[in-house]
Amino acid sequence: MQLRSILIFTTQKLLRLGLLLLAVAIFTFVLLSLSPIDPVQAYIGADMMQISPEQRQLIAERWGLDQPMLLRFGDWLGQLVQGNWGTSMVFNQPVGEVIASRFSVSVQMLAIAWLLSGLLGLGLGIVAGALAGTWIDRAIRLYAYTLASSPTFWVALLLLIVFSVSLKVTPICCAAPPGRLAADVTFWQHLHHLLLPALTLSIIRVASNTQRPRQKQIEELPSDYVRPAVHSFRGAVQSFTLSAPLTQALKRLSQQSEVTLFMTLLAVFKVLLYRYTGQSDILIGHPIANRNRPETEVLIGLFANTLILRTHLADTSTFAELLQQVRRSALGAYAHQDIPMEKLVEVLQPQRDLSHSPLFQVMFILENTPIKTLELPGLALTPLETPFTIA
Repeated sequence: MQLRSILIFTTQKLLRLGLLLLAVAIFTFVLLSLSPIDPVQAYIGADMMQISPEQRQLIAERWGLDQPMLLRFGDWLGQLVQGNWGTSMVFNQPVGEVIASRFSVSVQMLAIAWLLSGLLGLGLGIVAGALAGTWIDRAIRLYAYTLASSPTFWVALLLLIVFSVSLKVTPICCAAPPGRLAADVTFWQHLHHLLLPALTLSIIRVASNTQRPRQKQIEELPSDYVRPAVHSFRGAVQSFTLSAPLTQALKRLSQQSEVTLFMTLLAVFKVLLYRYTGQSDILIGHPIANRNRPETEVLIGLFANTLILRTHLADTSTFAELLQQVRRSALGAYAHQDIPMEKLVEVLQPQRDLSHSPLFQVMFILENTPIKTLELPGLALTPLETPFTIA
């Protein structure tokens, strides 16, 4: 089943890539065909005055410029499918050979960029997650967000000005020293010429590589213990009582904000989690009876489902705004409560780990159903509290 899903996913991506490349080729071909620039004159340049009309016509016929646009595109596409990619005018070699000769250089550049961005991003992410909320964390996040929102071209141009023009540390062009054959270029010369483009790719890639380990670090609640590799389900109960005036104040706030008491308490709980974790994107599980139709109310059986209530505390500046966001999140979840959580996990395919449950690790439940006192003749019953050791 997993292999079949991978094959379907790969096929869909390759099909989309092929259609995209075909659309780009058609669009580019149409633009070049409708361009007012004469391709023969652009190719010959200043020697155009020395070319007779007959020679110019021969060049146009050799290139197929005397044929209709659709016929030219069909011929080009047919040659491309057969493996004939044409000849490079710059290198005077078949395009396939030019690509093959420079493929190894590109692989070296990508390997260097991947290594540098991975090590630097992982290190910065771990430091930011360990020091969440400090000025170091804010500085690293500012660095990552700035790079993520900056065009790669402008970053590359800035690095080119700094390293090649000002500092004169790296060559300003080329993957090898000019005028030397590829067989005579050493690895260190390649590395010297590839350092600047590899550094550019590394700096850009650091943004995403920093955020992932940082987010993983701050998902953990501050604790004196390390989360076990496998979920142990050990837990305990901490009981406390809210005073009557505080309870009435919470109910008044809920009425004024047009939310339920559950939504108000959920918002308070999410603020508490934000305070301890430093994480602004809070996902909490909430069990629901899932008996939203009259026909199911009298049926015997388990219809319960688990909803996921998500809140972005970074998007709110006041508690009133947070209450409204929690209200929208809860109402949206109620409207789709028929979707099983198992199906949601199957579609989203989050990264699975035996140490915690997927999508959320905290649940919030409000049981406000009055507990009826069981009365039996001749007996006095009192509730007996038993310790819970399961989470």
